[in-house]
Amino acid sequence: LFDGVYPFYPQQRKAAGFDISTIIVIVVFLTLACSFLLIIPGIRGRARLYWTFRVLLSLFVGVVIVVVQFTGDWETGWVQANTSYKSFSSAVVNADIGLHIGLEGVNITLKGNPVNQINETINYNEHFSWSFDANYDHSYSKGLEKGLPSPILYVAEKFTTQSPCAVHRQYRISGHYASATLWVAFCTWIISNILFSMPALVYGGYMLLVTGAFVIFSLLSFSTVRNIPMCLIQIGSATLHVAYGGSFWLTLVIGLLCFVAGITVVALHHLNLDLLKTFFDLREDKAEEYQEMTEVFVNHHFVNRAL
Repeated sequence: LFDGVYPFYPQQRKAAGFDISTIIVIVVFLTLACSFLLIIPGIRGRARLYWTFRVLLSLFVGVVIVVVQFTGDWETGWVQANTSYKSFSSAVVNADIGLHIGLEGVNITLKGNPVNQINETINYNEHFSWSFDANYDHSYSKGLEKGLPSPILYVAEKFTTQSPCAVHRQYRISGHYASATLWVAFCTWIISNILFSMPALVYGGYMLLVTGAFVIFSLLSFSTVRNIPMCLIQIGSATLHVAYGGSFWLTLVIGLLCFVAGITVVALHHLNLDLLKTFFDLREDKAEEYQEMTEVFVNHHFVNRAL
């Protein structure tokens, strides 16, 4: 037995796109969104629409900044090929081999066409982590001991520290710095929301620009892996190529969105402050404040006594 499972038998699966950390983050932000939306009936007029837009947009930026750190599709690639299935076996299967690269490691998938071949269900998904608290080579060795399918081990071997490809260190460091930069962006996002609620609108706009800058810096950090040419991953007669995946492009959209929002707030502060205050529901409060200041309370008993 290896870890309670017989080698060369079907192993436990892992989720390729989402894991428990991603689900927890999404649930937390959805709970916050629902809590804020419960306040909507108590807001009057157009301010209700402006307030809802601000809250949902801000939460969307925050959840994306956190979630993309746990996803596994910053780079993705797949290929369909006829390949040998396992070591010490001459069986050949037709399967889709997928490679999903995240900030903390890689997911390698193997799905048969059809799924049931050679009296076995071919539907594998294995995760190999290179985060600083994990040992990638040890995970690869465990895969060898478990007897994982040959295509999975072949692709995973390309990212080991001893591989001639020499991409392990670059991916590990790039992913680490990209994650650290995103956490800084998350902190500046929190500060921007605090400034908007004070309200210090123009400084909140500046912090949105800083947030967008750190998000873009994380993309630049991850993109440095392209400085090292990727090894040829040849499976049968087909070649597996990788390209930027959904998490990369979603992070880019969030970075640009922060820039657009920050520039808009700063520009309106200097060009049309009244419109900016209307969007943040400040003009109505100011009018009510003036109205309260003009009210006069007369003590009739004191006036009559003086007369």
